[in-house]
Amino acid sequence: MKKLLLLIFVILFACNSKSDKNDYFEDISENDIKLFPPKPVDWLYSHKERGQSFEQFLNSKHIVPTKENNIIYLQPMGEFNSLQVKQIELVREYLEIFFQLKTKTLNDVSNDVIPKHARRIGPDQNEQFLAGFILDSVLKKEKPQNGIGLMALTEVDLYPKPEWSFVFGLASYRDRIAVSSIYRLYDKSLGNKDFTLCLERLLKICSHEIGHMFGLYHCIDADCVMNGTNSLQETDEHTLRLCSNCQRKLNSGLKYDNKKRLLELEKYFKENKLKEGLEFMEKDLKSIQ
Repeated sequence: MKKLLLLIFVILFACNSKSDKNDYFEDISENDIKLFPPKPVDWLYSHKERGQSFEQFLNSKHIVPTKENNIIYLQPMGEFNSLQVKQIELVREYLEIFFQLKTKTLNDVSNDVIPKHARRIGPDQNEQFLAGFILDSVLKKEKPQNGIGLMALTEVDLYPKPEWSFVFGLASYRDRIAVSSIYRLYDKSLGNKDFTLCLERLLKICSHEIGHMFGLYHCIDADCVMNGTNSLQETDEHTLRLCSNCQRKLNSGLKYDNKKRLLELEKYFKENKLKEGLEFMEKDLKSIQ
């Protein structure tokens, strides 16, 4: 009888231990918001994507942190004012929480590294840098110690090729490098609401691009920071939150404590007055109680 009870206890303990993590994703899935049918101006209207299931993610080639490569790096490029410098630090803090990996900011790189042939005056009569040059001729040459991903941030506008008017950013997920511009993310004042809106956009763009570096495809199942976007308006319409399926994928590779991450995100959103993000974290935390 005692052996039977012991066996039952072991089986129950094993089942509970195995399901605890899965229960987390099932619990927070109730907070996922289904996407509306795309409008003609939306990303999914013109990009017929298949999405990525959890099983497809597991079977894909994607990077995972190791003792040798476990730090995300930010590379500021250009001349930033004090408010922009503050935003870059807030982005660093956020990425460290979002991915639960050490995130460091490198010393600024001067715009002088961009030669004349990789610059132009764009359609809006503002200077622009060729995004691909930054990836291939600047970032690829850098090999930060223990780096797993490298993202440059520039205050100058970007363009990907001559026929395009501009691009918010560009990435090479194979090389784990990306560049994003803050030029078009605010109304040039960065005061009060403008600061918060620009920060929210930066957090979405940076976490989205680095999410790709860790193997996440565009999400087509729910409102999620991994949704593809065609414009700032569409970026603003999507949430900072990873849906439950994308969280499951990320966690399977990075192996972080889900509740710890939620609590740290909740604190970050509260301190930086990011109301929507805070509401989502509070809902997720309530769901796992």
